[in-house]
Amino acid sequence: MPPATVSPVGAPDHRLDHDLVYVDGSWVASTGTGVIEVVDPSTEQVIGSIPEGTAADVDVAVRAAREAFRSWGVSTPAERKPFLEAILEGMIARKEEIGEIISLELGMPRFYSTLIQASLPIESMTTAIALLHSFPWEERIGGSLVVREPIGVVGAITPWNFPLHQILCKVAPALAAGCTVVLKPSEVAPLNAFLFAEICHEAGLPAGVFNMVTGTGPVVGEAIASHPDIDMVSFTGSTGAGKRVTELAAVTVKRVALELGGKSANVILDDADLAACIPPGVQFGCFLNSGQTCSALTRMLVPRSLQDRVVELAVAKAESLSVGPADAGTDLGPLVSKVQQDRVRAYIQSGIDEGARLVTGGTAMPDGVETGFFVQPTVFADVTPSMTIAQEEIFGPVLVIMPYDSEDEAVDIANGTIYGLGGGVQSADPDRALAMARRLRTGRVDINGAMHNIAAPFGGYKQSGNGRENGRYGMEEFLEVKSFQLPGDM
Repeated sequence: MPPATVSPVGAPDHRLDHDLVYVDGSWVASTGTGVIEVVDPSTEQVIGSIPEGTAADVDVAVRAAREAFRSWGVSTPAERKPFLEAILEGMIARKEEIGEIISLELGMPRFYSTLIQASLPIESMTTAIALLHSFPWEERIGGSLVVREPIGVVGAITPWNFPLHQILCKVAPALAAGCTVVLKPSEVAPLNAFLFAEICHEAGLPAGVFNMVTGTGPVVGEAIASHPDIDMVSFTGSTGAGKRVTELAAVTVKRVALELGGKSANVILDDADLAACIPPGVQFGCFLNSGQTCSALTRMLVPRSLQDRVVELAVAKAESLSVGPADAGTDLGPLVSKVQQDRVRAYIQSGIDEGARLVTGGTAMPDGVETGFFVQPTVFADVTPSMTIAQEEIFGPVLVIMPYDSEDEAVDIANGTIYGLGGGVQSADPDRALAMARRLRTGRVDINGAMHNIAAPFGGYKQSGNGRENGRYGMEEFLEVKSFQLPGDM
């Protein structure tokens, strides 16, 4: 039975209280006694709770996953397919519920939560199922047969900003590859993970193939990263936390895939249609999910002669966006927590203190909003590369506009951070845009507002991480490569 007492989503007294973790095909009590409360960032009210799991819970889950791998790891793609299809069907059937729950715990406006937060996980599972047929599981190279085998037990540690999407970016290809999984979802926005565990259970997934232990990073996350019987850790989160995961995983030389922070540049070339590219670059490139997106295009690089016009357009768009509770039909919701709100406000203040020109927004609450973890859509101009707001990931609705005098300087500015996750280029000439994109040291570049492709690889250069998620490249992260040297008559 689902381990929660659920009121209708959206009701004033709505609570989602979970007191069990999911291990070895069953809902079981944690060995710990702690409880973590989940807060609605729009109202600052507690809306649910989850178990504060322990390292002992991780041990039990890993043993279950290791045992399940004995059979799941040698199953064929055709044998795995019906289980993944059943999970997909469950997610599709509960898409509206997924969107509502994530909107409630994260604060993203409900329309966008259903459109993005509930749809992307479905696309990830759909892609993984398609790969069961098309992936090159075996190939002949001269006199050798090269095969790809599941790496084993995977520890998945996921963030709060796109919570179920990041779970499925890991779990879907891992299961398709034949791995078993121990998941630690974010304790900040964990309620969607319980719904997903219910879907896996109802799909009849064999016991131990998927396990979930909730808790904090320093306890459950570190237990996963350091566990000797986990073969791989796939982590999405901050660069600092990713370094800690790597340090712990190094003791057992397990594989580590990291998707970390970003400070992505949106390079506006001098022939770009400013009226067409600046407004969407502000609203969707930078401010989507209230700026809580690792690949957000938070630095807008513009020719110095065009900065005034770009600022005019950016301010107009920022000031046109409505800010308010997730269920009020607004463009931007709150940040996820008080900690995040304080962090973003501190960055805004640092921009002011270091001499950047604040052209809209600031540290005060948005007009008409008194409760919730809100931050005004904020735009700075005349930002120089040495400023803190030009170098560090803010993770909020803050855009910095940086002028440049030549394309070479634009490249230097774009590449001049420790990050290399995303980027954008805007130009009337597609060939010119592609030539600029090739010069950016980043794992992904959006050219002229092109749409996200869930089947294309996603990941970073430099301190934005290593490894790739999504599509065929994401599947390869969960596989080992073995070669058989064959005699001439085979």
